[in-house]
Amino acid sequence: MIALDGQSALSPFRIDRLNAGFERHGGAVRVLAARYVYFVDALPDAALDMARLCEVIEATPGAAGTATLWVVPRLGTRSPWSSKATDILSGCGFPVRRIERGLAFELADAPLRGSEAWQSLLRVLHDPMTQSVLDRLDDVARVFDAGSPAPLARVALADGAIAALDAANARLGLALAADEIAYLADRYHELGRDPSDAELMMFAQANSEHCRHKVFNASYRLDGVAQEKSLFAMIRNTHQQSPAHTLSAYHDNAAVIEGNAARRFFADPADGVFRAHAEDVPYAIKVETHNHPTAISPYAGASTGSGGEIRDEGATGRGGKPKAGLVGFSVSNLRIPGLPRPWENERPLPPRFASAFEIMRDGPLGGAAFNNEFGRPCLGGYFRAFEQDGAAPGLRGDADDVSANRVGCARC
Repeated sequence: MIALDGQSALSPFRIDRLNAGFERHGGAVRVLAARYVYFVDALPDAALDMARLCEVIEATPGAAGTATLWVVPRLGTRSPWSSKATDILSGCGFPVRRIERGLAFELADAPLRGSEAWQSLLRVLHDPMTQSVLDRLDDVARVFDAGSPAPLARVALADGAIAALDAANARLGLALAADEIAYLADRYHELGRDPSDAELMMFAQANSEHCRHKVFNASYRLDGVAQEKSLFAMIRNTHQQSPAHTLSAYHDNAAVIEGNAARRFFADPADGVFRAHAEDVPYAIKVETHNHPTAISPYAGASTGSGGEIRDEGATGRGGKPKAGLVGFSVSNLRIPGLPRPWENERPLPPRFASAFEIMRDGPLGGAAFNNEFGRPCLGGYFRAFEQDGAAPGLRGDADDVSANRVGCARC
């Protein structure tokens, strides 16, 4: 593994913002500098032209070890930057198996490693969903660790199917509900065999809320009265009542509506000559919600939300072309540091959740970055903050219903 020192990674403004974050957490630590570092896994027994490589990635050898800590892509993963950069270097003839990029931070008055203050420092400096922190350069080789596939395992059900599946659910992090575990116990009893861990994982993913919309499609009661339509059916009802100009909806990755006649410039298949062609140009419209990843990793979560839109627009029908994107954020009260508002009260968050302020600070940048890097400009969007505590009118029901609720807008 070769370590190379890169250019400055953060502007003075970004460094000042980090230092302001430390002050809010009561710390005296200061970021003095932050620069890129590159870690190169070269092909064995290959002649690597170091001078040319340093010229291409704007790096210098020898100084990567002088830092307080290194923020690197999460160990065991491969960053999107690495995928693109490795392909580019390979295409340029460099004998590189993989290249990764990290950040080297030089700090003043850093707290004792492992202390509570040190952990607070790390929370400010990195995103635990996508990054890891190393305090020794010798550990950076772990960036290239690749584990061997584990052997297929069976979950024995003979001594109690429910208990065995409960244990597998906790061990594998499947997030299966009690009725799903009962369903699996019955089905594998009918099959007369034990499930594999791979089968249980696939069931958990395919039957997740993201894929199946179990809650969104569920029946429910309001004030004890069974409702005619699920939440999803209520949305579909709009199209059922007013389907005008719709060519396709709820059948593919994106909806398609009628457009206008336009002239498109492309090569004529008959003679290969480029010329304008008059034809109907319908519109593909796609919405991608990314509440959970954006709530714990605003920049990366919003980026992959934009990526999902781009994927689905291009995968709808023949000739689908992503053109432009918008972003929308609905969050709870912002609680801007140093700018308290009269209507904002203290509100605890789960420890890994980003605050509404952090979401609005980083999420729009992430959504715009993925759009713009792909070549699909992010033209605008909306932002709304709302928060209500206590029992919301209309959400009380009988003993089987939720009797008290904390209501806040979803983080989209």
